[in-house]
Amino acid sequence: MSGNHQTLALLLFSVFIAVTLAITTWVSRNRHGSAEEFYAGGRLFSPMENGFAISGDYMSAASFLGVTGLIALFGYDGLLYVVGFLVAWLVVLFLVAELVRNCGRFTLADVVAARMDERPVRIAAGTSSVTVSVLYLVAQMVGAGSLVALLLGGTSEAARNWTVIGVGALMVIYVSMGGMRATTWIQIVKAVLLMAGAIALTVLVMVRFHGDFNQLLRSAADRSGHGDAFLAPGLRYGGDWTARFDFISLGLALVLGTAGLPHILSRFYTVPTARAARRSVVWAIGLIGSFYLMTFVLGFGAAAIVGPEAVRGANAAGNTAVPLLALDLGGGANSTGGTVLFAIVAAIAFATILAVVAGITLASSASVAHDLYASLRRKRAKPRSEVAVARTAAVGIGVVAIALGLLARDLNVAFLVGLAFAVAASANLPVLLYSLFWRNFTTRGAVWAVYGGLVPALLLVLLSPVVSGSPESLFPDADFQYFPLQNPGLVSIPLGFLAGWLGTVTSADPPDEAKHAETEVRSLTGAGAV
Repeated sequence: MSGNHQTLALLLFSVFIAVTLAITTWVSRNRHGSAEEFYAGGRLFSPMENGFAISGDYMSAASFLGVTGLIALFGYDGLLYVVGFLVAWLVVLFLVAELVRNCGRFTLADVVAARMDERPVRIAAGTSSVTVSVLYLVAQMVGAGSLVALLLGGTSEAARNWTVIGVGALMVIYVSMGGMRATTWIQIVKAVLLMAGAIALTVLVMVRFHGDFNQLLRSAADRSGHGDAFLAPGLRYGGDWTARFDFISLGLALVLGTAGLPHILSRFYTVPTARAARRSVVWAIGLIGSFYLMTFVLGFGAAAIVGPEAVRGANAAGNTAVPLLALDLGGGANSTGGTVLFAIVAAIAFATILAVVAGITLASSASVAHDLYASLRRKRAKPRSEVAVARTAAVGIGVVAIALGLLARDLNVAFLVGLAFAVAASANLPVLLYSLFWRNFTTRGAVWAVYGGLVPALLLVLLSPVVSGSPESLFPDADFQYFPLQNPGLVSIPLGFLAGWLGTVTSADPPDEAKHAETEVRSLTGAGAV
């Protein structure tokens, strides 16, 4: 990219960083340091504010960069991510949002531990939550690296690496200084920016094709090199039975995984009541649904206007399709309009990454402090010491995410998020649903459900083509690929539910009927909710 692109985009990056750091500093001066303030923002947010924050948390680099890139490269098959990400919110709305708000306090483990032996359940759920969060963080780091590599012309590997390190450092600052309140306002600002940017690009694409969506699709198909096959299923997932099973596996992971994502569940604790939690989800569904409808236009627009070859040439995984589309829509590489639009879109994408990593880091550091640290101490930790541990944990999680982000820098961000969703659906969703709805569920069943989904999911990823055995793998020169699918959800999600059932029916300890009755009344009515 030209010097003008670099200068303007970096200036806009700097403005957003300055604004978010100002928010964080302001919040840090006005907080009282309690656990409720740090983890849940004092539970003072309105449904609309929380709905925007949920949208900001959920519409990640995978949505803005990865999904549009996959649609630009693979057409119809890239739309699976859009459908999966959106349908997942129906599961959250009908099965999870209100019940989690009534039963829990800060984390997923609070819901499960309400009727179980706390220590083993908190350790298992905390471990799973941190694992899912780190996988999700890696995708955001890869998105940041791809974006800045494009901005700097793709010539400097060191610049990409330093970007990943810089994003990691900023997310640690946001979380450790501002907690949930600062994170929430950053996500609200980012959601507004992202929606405005997506609307502007969508309008420009439709203007280019005179408002004719059919013409857009035909142009995308012609430019793709695949003809009508670009608009039909099978280009990415239809080659053989392995690809078809991968398609089913990914769909299951996307639809079921959202309800098990720690940073999404933690957002329900930032509102005062369960009714507000439900209304937050309705706001989020409206915003997220509108955004994903626009990704249809942006993905096919990138295929029709930029072309899949140019997209793949800038980034093999397609992560830079939207910035390239903005550059072309603004008038091309050397035009003022192209420079400005490219810089704005790049800044919005960067804001997206920063906001999402802050939310994920907060959720995972809360799991470390509130679940793991508090459980491993002989006596319950004091809230203030828990918050100190959470701030320290944010640093450690940032370091791990940076290291893995540098390792996985050439993978598609939407694909990486699919892996995180698979682990969440395998380990967190079974224990959550069993705890809320199964009267006979026991502590052993809860522990087995978590580890019975988590361990197979991670093991299958390690033995899959993602890690070794193909040129696109993390380790292309090695080959220990024994599992043919790229996404483990088809196998690991049923294993998580099966392990929970098996642990319960083989448990020597009977379920606590009184605690279940208390949890049931609390979850459905809100009586006794924090």
